Amino acid sequence: MTETVESVQQVGERVRENVARVIVGKDAVIELMLVALFCQGHVLLEDVPGIGKTTLAKALAASLGCSFRRIQFTPDLLPSDITGVSVYNQDTREFEFRPGPVFGQILLADEINRAGPRTQSALLEAMQERQVTADGTTYALEQPFLVMATQNPIELEGTFPLPEAQLDRFLLRVAIGYPTPDEEREILQRFREHDPMTELEPVLPADQVLDLTQRCREVYVHPVIEGYIVDLVNATRSSPDLALGVSPRGSLALYRTSQALSALRGRHYVIPDDTQALIHPVLAHRLIPSSRRRLRGEASSEILASLVDQVPVPVEEDWAGGAA
Repeated sequence: MTETVESVQQVGERVRENVARVIVGKDAVIELMLVALFCQGHVLLEDVPGIGKTTLAKALAASLGCSFRRIQFTPDLLPSDITGVSVYNQDTREFEFRPGPVFGQILLADEINRAGPRTQSALLEAMQERQVTADGTTYALEQPFLVMATQNPIELEGTFPLPEAQLDRFLLRVAIGYPTPDEEREILQRFREHDPMTELEPVLPADQVLDLTQRCREVYVHPVIEGYIVDLVNATRSSPDLALGVSPRGSLALYRTSQALSALRGRHYVIPDDTQALIHPVLAHRLIPSSRRRLRGEASSEILASLVDQVPVPVEEDWAGGAA
């Protein structure tokens, strides 16, 4: 097991260092992208324009040798613009399916909340089942498959909020944030003469990602840590401050991301710090505040923070024995 975790950690370090040649000072964000990748999940990047969301997606694809596709979501975008369309071939006198951009391995769904609900839902099957059905035929998507969707949390005019069913399909919701003054100076220097993106080379074959996914799932989770995850989830379901708590999909997401983060940090067992680091990225977007809390302008992340403080954290003597 130790060799397994070391290999995940070493791969994670190589990818992180490679992406960091383009993305400055965001090691924690890159780590979360790797967690999502090794958990076969998808990421919602919610931040203002110009932060580097597109660059992050392209750098990750280049580091893994994965195909990269980008869809600019607009109000007139159709579902077939995402999944593909059947075109009549006059030579064969048959309809041929032309795959859409969803058939890329890393898909950037830019400003996903600008398209209508019908178009947004075109991604649901691809995200959950990793397949596309068109004209009665099902097409499997190439693995690995990662959707990185972006949305601007400030500009709401002309947007269509993502429904709860689609939000729940995203493993993580992440904000990149502004760089520090020193980091911004380094960005200016790096991009002064050329774009470092053009120099990125793959550091991991794409076909090895699924193997690393299986290895992350072998990371040990003590029953006490499992109980902690269940207690966190149940706290959201019984809270009067929330109209909707975390679903079983959310508890499973917290479980698996904790395993992946432990492996990336060089351990073969999960500790409470791993789970706590992932509570907000994994759970906050799956919650709906009660009408009373919404009227007071409170966000789900604020309510979640207060609930987390009320759930006892397992002490080391309760879980360390099984982790040895």
